[in-house]
Amino acid sequence: MSPWKLREAARCFRRGGVIAYPTEAVYGLGCDPLNPKAVMRLLQLKRRSVEKGVILIAADFHQLQPFVRQPSKGRMKQLLESWPGPHTWLLPAAPDAPWWLTGRYDTLAVRVTAHPIAAALCRGCRSALVSSSANLSGRRPPRSALALRRAFSPAGPDCILHGPCSGLNRPTPIRDIRTGDLIRA
Repeated sequence: MSPWKLREAARCFRRGGVIAYPTEAVYGLGCDPLNPKAVMRLLQLKRRSVEKGVILIAADFHQLQPFVRQPSKGRMKQLLESWPGPHTWLLPAAPDAPWWLTGRYDTLAVRVTAHPIAAALCRGCRSALVSSSANLSGRRPPRSALALRRAFSPAGPDCILHGPCSGLNRPTPIRDIRTGDLIRA
């Protein structure tokens, strides 16, 4: 990924745009989690209800800390041992976490990504990103930039970062940090 393209994506992020990028399994759509207009536009593109909540990805746990309550020492160890990597966890949301991120829940799904492009995007934006599969609700998520363009033609994300997904066959599993329960396999 060229540094120029990453800078362009970071500028798009700061302007409230929606960015498409490869992740561990599929292409994702991302935006600034603190910009409600950007999040609503992302959800509108997907035709997804705000009530469902979203996932945040980050380059490191520090980027997620403003949004979640830190788990106990033992649970934190479990969390950090799984990251960076294709493991999404539900953590209790911080008391002031925006409602447009949590939806109807008191938790927030978060992941420290191991995908080099997604992680570089988080570092370039100096922030966690909303990350949702780049598909219309109920349809299969795209695994390439070409499939993404076809899915959202004629309108779509404001910026697309090209690159391969990491090869997972399915979206990342989601576990609840409080119970260890598998929420999505």
